Amino acid sequence: MTTILKKLFHTVTGETPQETIKLTGDGSNRHYYRMKSGDTTLIGTTGTGVEENSAFFALSAHLAVQGINVPVVHAISPDKLSYLQSDLGDTTLYDRLEPARKAGTFDKQQCDDLCKVMAQLPDIQYLGAKEFDFSVCYPVPAFDRRSIFWDLNYFKYSFLKAIGIEFNEAPLEDEFEKLSQILLSDNENTFMFRDFQSRNIMWHNDQPHYIDFQGGRRGPIYYDVASFVWQARARYTPEAVEKMIDAYIDSLKRYRTVDKATFMEQLLYFRLFRLLQNLGAYGFRGLLERKKKFIESIPPAMQQIAEVMQQLKDEFPTLATLLQQAAGLPILNKQEYEGLTVDVMSFSYRRGIPDDYSGNGGGFVFDCRALHNPGRYEPYKKLCGYDEPVIRFLEEESRIGEFLENVYSITDMMVENYKERGFKHIQICFGCTGGQHRSVYSAEHTARHIAQKHNVRVVVTHIMQNKKYTIEPK
Repeated sequence: MTTILKKLFHTVTGETPQETIKLTGDGSNRHYYRMKSGDTTLIGTTGTGVEENSAFFALSAHLAVQGINVPVVHAISPDKLSYLQSDLGDTTLYDRLEPARKAGTFDKQQCDDLCKVMAQLPDIQYLGAKEFDFSVCYPVPAFDRRSIFWDLNYFKYSFLKAIGIEFNEAPLEDEFEKLSQILLSDNENTFMFRDFQSRNIMWHNDQPHYIDFQGGRRGPIYYDVASFVWQARARYTPEAVEKMIDAYIDSLKRYRTVDKATFMEQLLYFRLFRLLQNLGAYGFRGLLERKKKFIESIPPAMQQIAEVMQQLKDEFPTLATLLQQAAGLPILNKQEYEGLTVDVMSFSYRRGIPDDYSGNGGGFVFDCRALHNPGRYEPYKKLCGYDEPVIRFLEEESRIGEFLENVYSITDMMVENYKERGFKHIQICFGCTGGQHRSVYSAEHTARHIAQKHNVRVVVTHIMQNKKYTIEPK
């Protein structure tokens, strides 16, 4: 195939490539080559699917006309199996953010990069659909029930079956049908990139450029937002997530009216769907094909889906039970950290007590509702338990100090005991009416107390705030 690419290169440049370097693949059936002659470089691509290539050619041309940064297709072979596209370099956004993932924090420049991408996404979605003929898309022209069930069945048979989970098809299919109807409820004419994630964004000339959209089709805007913001291995902090969502919504308002609360509610279902889809892929590529990077992606995906299911478990009880069973299996719990992990959570009693996704079943649930509630007063209603005015109120107007001293005396004994005995997990939950003030304050202070006194890993989750972070042992 490189012979064909060399001919195409000569057709475009009038020169023969002096150097051809095979690039690392992306797990698809396409092969990439960097072809150089002097200062000219192009990326030669070969694939086995004419329809998929044709979709890419059409989408690339259309998006470029709409002002979206995408690779230019310079030449196509007569059989449409080989083509040349512009060289956007080697740096993906995922690579660019590697220092932030390692540090566990994203600085202003890194957040600005992420927000730049999210601010451009509505342009891709709306301008990408403008006067575009979706019939050329591959394998289907639109996100529909059939394609949804392809992915959900992928999860069933490549993940659940692969890890040995038995399930009753009927109730699970009923829940999948319910999820499908929710996902299809937004029928706006927009373009769905489908694989919108940091590995498919090249950082070139200090601007994001978008690649691998050949599977794009007509579909809802929420799908790409969920794909990018909650990419399993990206490890974005809650603060970075909040900034990305705000940047996206601000840009989206140029195209439609947006109520953030309603938007986030619908987005939650797409987060669930994307994670199920991811687990299907990770199960097939990792557990069945034994590819390490996909196996390593399973724990963070399971962690994310556990957070989502905390809010949706009543709507999808069968799925919630199966995922809880999966989380407790040894095959999915091979973690580098071998010490004790203490999960400290805040929750709302209106949503129910959090499930223990470790499968251990050990720990505590503390009811904070006997404490004076700042949520009754207007100045504090929109604040949270880690905001300074709420902290002052609780410390001055309630008996929260006395309450936590009693909590510490109980939890300290068990943490130390579990640590000495080599146990791996304890869960400590704090609940109040809304999961916003008293429980959040209690969880924050208990987490810091345990981390400082016992030097163990502490994972803090505020369910109603959709915030999670880890305090690593020293």
